[in-house]
Amino acid sequence: MALFDLKGRVAFVTGASSGLGKRFALTLARQGADVAIVARRMDKLQELAKEIEAEGHRCLPVQCDLTVEYDVVRAVKEVVGHFGKIDILVNNAGLALGGNAEDMSLEDFERVMKVNVSGVFLCAREVGKHMIENQYGRIINIASAYGKVGNKFSPTLSYHTSKGAVINLARALATEWAKHNITVNNIAPGYYETEMTEELFKIDAFMNFVKGKTVFERPGKVEELDSAIVFLAANESTYITGQTIYVDGGWTII
Repeated sequence: MALFDLKGRVAFVTGASSGLGKRFALTLARQGADVAIVARRMDKLQELAKEIEAEGHRCLPVQCDLTVEYDVVRAVKEVVGHFGKIDILVNNAGLALGGNAEDMSLEDFERVMKVNVSGVFLCAREVGKHMIENQYGRIINIASAYGKVGNKFSPTLSYHTSKGAVINLARALATEWAKHNITVNNIAPGYYETEMTEELFKIDAFMNFVKGKTVFERPGKVEELDSAIVFLAANESTYITGQTIYVDGGWTII
């Protein structure tokens, strides 16, 4: 059997309609996994499903709002009903809202927390029930370098707070579910050009900020996340749990 082979595995990827989630879904499919792609924008999901299926892989698009508990329960049931199981969960969906802390409304703060933390919890809880039943699972949360550090460019208190919570959520869940042969880890990216960040990449001051904060003096390329997602999804990472891999160009080491 080839290393990092995901044939026979089923992955559930949230926030898969664009950006990093789309890349993660494509990467896991190309590694052999059947993929359920989950997001609110069904038109985007259907486009991605066609792309994945055109490469000879099985894909199920599922519309879901992760802030609605019933929607998450329904989506997980739909995927299990279609594929028979879920082996890999990628909690990628996320939201960032900027603004000074003293001006931030409770509504905006809670909105970010609901997507970035409660959504992760709900998906982990519902998918975890099936993983426990099967005594196998790989849960990968997409955190952020901002879950470890602050930043001087743009105030985003709610985002920093939520990603810090995700990092420790993984530690707690990894401890609780190790007895079920379920690993729980995080990938913490730095800046990558995606739909969420594309406007920032047009600002010279921002690009200079990224250059000064990374040892490689550049933002990341989406393909530079492929190895981390495949590694944590595969059998070869059996003895790794509760950890965070910072794929941030050295952002958090200086």
